[in-house]
Amino acid sequence: MKIAVLGAGSWGTTLAVLLAEKGFSVDLWAHRKEFALELDRFRKNFRYLPGVLFPDTLHITGDISSAVEDAGMIITAVPSQALRETLSLLRASSLEETIIVNVAKGIELDTGRRLSEVVLDVLPAILPEKVAVLYGPSHAEEVSERQPTTVVAASSSLETAKKVQDVFHTSAFRVYVNTDIVGVEVAGSVKNIIAIAAGISDGLGFGDNAKAAIITRGLAEMSRLVVGLGGDPMTVSGLSGIGDLVVTCLSRHSRNRYVGEQIGKGRSLDDVVTHMKMVAEGVPTTKAVVALSKKLGVDMPITVAVYEMLFEGKPAEKAILDLMTREPKKELEE
Repeated sequence: MKIAVLGAGSWGTTLAVLLAEKGFSVDLWAHRKEFALELDRFRKNFRYLPGVLFPDTLHITGDISSAVEDAGMIITAVPSQALRETLSLLRASSLEETIIVNVAKGIELDTGRRLSEVVLDVLPAILPEKVAVLYGPSHAEEVSERQPTTVVAASSSLETAKKVQDVFHTSAFRVYVNTDIVGVEVAGSVKNIIAIAAGISDGLGFGDNAKAAIITRGLAEMSRLVVGLGGDPMTVSGLSGIGDLVVTCLSRHSRNRYVGEQIGKGRSLDDVVTHMKMVAEGVPTTKAVVALSKKLGVDMPITVAVYEMLFEGKPAEKAILDLMTREPKKELEE
């Protein structure tokens, strides 16, 4: 089976290499044609994944129509806020029988849609049961080094989820399946916001107690939003929830934790993101989730505090104080 991977960042490149090494014919599409030429010439991604050599079965292209032609599976690995624009380039392609697997994590800013919903909105010929996501604690740097990693393939169709599982599963990359695509997507998106909060705690010099509180209460916010959108609250105890939440809040590889840490140290958001090579998905997702939680009437105080610090200039110390002095509640009140 031919597989197309759309997006040549660190994660897209990592997955393209993984699949090519399994023996699939893989087309990796880069948005900028000059970048595609660079990748093809050197057979490495010096910008996002240095040190990983491309196998011979990995083909590089700047032509998205060519990439998806005759592909049995398309992996979308572009930033969440670029997904709609990228998919719009495929409207003329015949994709009715193609499985679409999104691996970006986020909520669309303008619409509040989950990314699987964006796929169906832009490509209405695609059936919902042909759409899946692949989420979990999976830093590209470690996966590319074949370090043990576990993720979850989620789709409303168990058959599709199992197909994705079969395609990706290796001795070092273990894939579970889940049919709660709502819960998996929401958990995988909200964890980036909580990771920003954890980074802010680091930047302020707080210790393990504070970070443990952020992770635990962040998990409660995540669960409430999952339920509000019709997902299963048990999903947050899985790989896309607590699994990804822990690794993103603690890891040195986490872009979102890094953004928060720099905010906690006093840098402005514009200054931080301007000097980053890769996208921190939690930044736009914070805006989208605050709007969505207000619409649904879901209480998400940590998310709101992150929003105030990122976009309203609220001092980090004041935001933390306001969180700590909220009215006392039962732990499992909501």
